Amino acid sequence: MYKLLKKMIAGACCLTMLLGMAACGNTDAPASGDTTPGVTEPADPTATVAPTAEPTETEAPKATEAPKATKAPEATDAPEVTKAPEGTGDPEPTEGPKPTLAPVVKLEGSLKDAAADCGFSFGTVVSAYSDRDLNYVMMVMDEFNSVTAANEMKAYSMLNQSVSQANPDGMPAIDFSQADAIVSKAELLGIGVRGHVLVWDAYMCDWFFREGYTNNGPYVDEATMKKRLQYYIEKVITHFETEFPGVVYCWDVVNEAVGDSEKDYDASDARHIRTLRGATENQFYNIIGDDYVEFSFLCAKNVVEKLQRQNPEVSITLFYNDYNAYFPEKRDSICEVVKSINHYAKDSDGNYRKLCEGVGLQSYIGGYGEQEGCLEESHIEMIKEAIEKYHSLGVEVHVTEMAVRNYDEKLMAEHAEFCGKLFDMYVALNEKERMLTNISIWGITDDPNLGEWNDNYRQNSPYCGLFDKDCKKKDAYYKVLEAMTKTEE
Repeated sequence: MYKLLKKMIAGACCLTMLLGMAACGNTDAPASGDTTPGVTEPADPTATVAPTAEPTETEAPKATEAPKATKAPEATDAPEVTKAPEGTGDPEPTEGPKPTLAPVVKLEGSLKDAAADCGFSFGTVVSAYSDRDLNYVMMVMDEFNSVTAANEMKAYSMLNQSVSQANPDGMPAIDFSQADAIVSKAELLGIGVRGHVLVWDAYMCDWFFREGYTNNGPYVDEATMKKRLQYYIEKVITHFETEFPGVVYCWDVVNEAVGDSEKDYDASDARHIRTLRGATENQFYNIIGDDYVEFSFLCAKNVVEKLQRQNPEVSITLFYNDYNAYFPEKRDSICEVVKSINHYAKDSDGNYRKLCEGVGLQSYIGGYGEQEGCLEESHIEMIKEAIEKYHSLGVEVHVTEMAVRNYDEKLMAEHAEFCGKLFDMYVALNEKERMLTNISIWGITDDPNLGEWNDNYRQNSPYCGLFDKDCKKKDAYYKVLEAMTKTEE
């Protein structure tokens, strides 16, 4: 009865918010200084022109409105982009004629309905602040049937230090309030949620690894750390499935565990599991060991199977998620990770258990912070090859956190054309065999006012969207819709 009452209250609050904003005609951007409609947080570390140029830490946790025991760690500045040397005065080469671009066909329909015909759900990103912009709320309702929380479902956002210190059983305390607000609204609107993420070394609360959950105490031993991590994973998965049955349909169990350069990992490890992120040590690796990824998946699978024994209708798919995942070297390392996870534990009959059921292919496409490397069709072929290779492992593939970067307003037509070709490829893959089950776009709206210092500028770019800054459909939207729309012969 209590749960039903709580959900009724949450639903009423959500509807009241929407109706109130509509009545007031509140279509302006949020007054709080938010730079991207609906989302103020940068996305996860991103794909670059060359994988080795990837910055190591680019995502800063959002400050929570509710008081927290400790502040989330601040992001370190990403390395400055090196500019090309200035010209020496030689005359610039004369540009040849631009290629003819296909005309834009403004079809009727929605992205989610067109995607469903192609065999995948269609998602975007939301945050605790998304409902400040009615345009963004209405866009999500109209066009998407899947959402991912920007930061609110990550451990550093939900762990509570002071309550953890006071827990008599020594287990970590979890504050679900902001995450619940997102998932309850999704449930009300009939939208699924990608759970993101259970285990991620970046920005992780260091006190989580220490005795007494203190800031400067000694680190715990392996057994204690495994017990804490197992407890956390079970509590989180169970909470959302119990409170919002069927809404969180998958979880990114581990995020970005594969390093980019040799200094990030042990060269003898074919999985390239990172020991360092920049200058920061990966404490999951240090304390649990080099199998912490596999152990995390074992914990998650055990929880899901326990829930399924209680209710056979429970359906939660477990994913490994990473950036630069379509560059060949990192792609191959991720494949080794998936193989290792699925050869980690055996069932009672001696057969290996399939612990990892999907790969999340983060798809920040183009130059990081600059136009060079953007809108290059070679990326489309690399993404196609990566999807096919992951699919060959017998797992689902999601395109996650996608942003088709474009820093030049004058190239909007070319950006639209690229988006159309990218989705032509996605659709063609699913016509042969169902290789993709979800595409989630994080760079969904333009933000021309972003400064170069802003993480969203570097990660998503100012002109990345299918929608403009007011959430109005761009040519890129129609190119994507056209690519996904089945035409009858």
